[in-house]
Amino acid sequence: MSNPDELLVAVAAMVETGQSNQMSLTVVAGGAVITGRLAPEAVWRQRVAEVLTDSDRLGQFSGIFTADPAELRSREDRPPTHLHFHVARIIQGTTGIPETGGMYRVAIQDVSAWTVGDVSYSDH
Repeated sequence: MSNPDELLVAVAAMVETGQSNQMSLTVVAGGAVITGRLAPEAVWRQRVAEVLTDSDRLGQFSGIFTADPAELRSREDRPPTHLHFHVARIIQGTTGIPETGGMYRVAIQDVSAWTVGDVSYSDH
């Protein structure tokens, strides 16, 4: 979307201000269908940092995701620009990738379609 959907921006803003991770959403971005739960950016960043810290090869990157709280506060007056998914999957045919759920950051302006809720899929 060259002009991000105001309703989707409002959903993202509510997740950010409510610090909730219970909003399920499915989006189409760049032709990919991504389904999962939204998380506030700070929560998402922390979880990514934790995963990276536990990696022998990627641990050095974890600090990038540990944001300065002052920086996050300075963005509170601006509308969100990204959706932060956790426990999310890319739907490919009848399969969800990865099986365990992943962490995805999607630019709101790249979302061409969306719906509230998870899209179910079958592993069979």
